Amino acid sequence: MAPRLYCCLESGNCYKIRLLASLLDIHLDEVQVDLFTNAQKSPDFLAINPKGELPALVDGDKVFTDSSAIMVYLAGTSRDRGSETLPSSYWSSDVVEQAQIVDWLAFAASDIHVGLAKARAIMAFNWPAGASEETLSEARRKGVASLQILDQRLRKEEWLALGRSTIADIAVYVYVALAPMGGVSLEPFPAVKAWLERVTKLPGYIGPDGLDQPLQNR
Repeated sequence: MAPRLYCCLESGNCYKIRLLASLLDIHLDEVQVDLFTNAQKSPDFLAINPKGELPALVDGDKVFTDSSAIMVYLAGTSRDRGSETLPSSYWSSDVVEQAQIVDWLAFAASDIHVGLAKARAIMAFNWPAGASEETLSEARRKGVASLQILDQRLRKEEWLALGRSTIADIAVYVYVALAPMGGVSLEPFPAVKAWLERVTKLPGYIGPDGLDQPLQNR
């Protein structure tokens, strides 16, 4: 039985999992959970993930309720396309290399989340409702700061960790690609733009369908 992914098309964190699964040619049974009706807070879903958040992955008796944890699990237990080697190249069996990847997973969960992701949520989905202009400006400021860090890194390296595409890139990619939805321009960051293009060329890449559609157009 294929792992079951509880997700929502509009969620960037869910897209990370869908993208990685496509890159590694992993079939997932997707169950759509409507965030906009708070379906993630229903008793049925809370029985799967008491945090009431997406995504969640159920694989047999194993349950993962964080996008980074899900990516580590999938990349670490899967092979690259056409390969018999475990783990996939999107993860590593070396603890130092794992730590280098996790550094960027943390960056995605902190710097990117409080900046670019938050600005997009406010602009596209009016979440949190009634957020002030000051809150939006601060999210944009933090978003620009994270892009400056990324651009500096990507002027020297093609990928964020280990000299190859890993889940570090997948974790950071989506909210950077959608930064303009939060009113943050990517034009001042040519190295970031070139990296985004490289991600789209990865075998198995799928675009962020649904992510670039504001709620009012849904």
